[in-house]
Amino acid sequence: MDQNLSLYRIFYEVAQAGNISRAAKNLYISQPAISKAIGRLEDSLSIPLFIRNSRGVQLTEEGELLFDHVRAAFELLDRGEDELKRMTELGVGHIRIGVSTVLCKYVLLPCLKEFVARYPHVKFTIHSQSTQETLDLLDRQQIDLGLTAEPVHKKNITYDKVMDIEDTFIATPSYLTNMQLREGRSQTDIFRSGTILMLEKGNVSRTHIDDYLRERHIEPVHLLEVSTMDLLIDFARIGLGAGCVIKNFVEDELQSGVFVEIPMDPPIPRRTIGFVSNSQSFHSKALDMFIKFYRHFYGKAF
Repeated sequence: MDQNLSLYRIFYEVAQAGNISRAAKNLYISQPAISKAIGRLEDSLSIPLFIRNSRGVQLTEEGELLFDHVRAAFELLDRGEDELKRMTELGVGHIRIGVSTVLCKYVLLPCLKEFVARYPHVKFTIHSQSTQETLDLLDRQQIDLGLTAEPVHKKNITYDKVMDIEDTFIATPSYLTNMQLREGRSQTDIFRSGTILMLEKGNVSRTHIDDYLRERHIEPVHLLEVSTMDLLIDFARIGLGAGCVIKNFVEDELQSGVFVEIPMDPPIPRRTIGFVSNSQSFHSKALDMFIKFYRHFYGKAF
């Protein structure tokens, strides 16, 4: 657009008012300044935009065509200003979060439920994916937050811990009993005689457990790999083997006796999970509201 936006604003006001003096009053500028601005716009476009008469001004056919487009443009700007005002007054905004399926189900959803109930005008987009994919999207500033285990590399990453997690191996009582009867072995020998259920390689949790087992020279003989922890828990529940899970997410089953925890010596090192963000990204008001909310939520819950 070659013309200064102010010239189009003056043109818009004059066309709506149909009178230069009325437009001058609305814009708080002098009539000569209005006339000069209209003349500049007409000269630059090489067409007359108004017909002057005793009652004021009337758009020419070319002026009518231009007015339709200018009106649409200013109405769009007005809608944009209204949306910004609503964002400020109501906390309206859009927050994009990357999170794995299991952390979304067990950690994020309880927090989101309360936040959305309190701030229903905030829009969320949830990207369900691996930790590495979440970190890649953060680096490209295509999401605002990620919920992950603490990342090893933290370049341009801000990590905000929300809770500790503990990995463990679990199985049903009947599976352990049948395995011992069949193999004549104790629970500590389960890696040689039992079926071990683990997440697929490439998963952060799987890498953590592989490192633990490698340091102790333990290698499962019979391994069954699955893509999600929910599926892994389901497989363990029907007695397909001993599963490596995050203990926090099966506490109810352990307390009720559905699962039995297989003791590891030494225990698997604890990890932390938290929200990660790009330290170079802009924080919207909605995002700052959510950060403040989840810090309070997880501080109270854990």
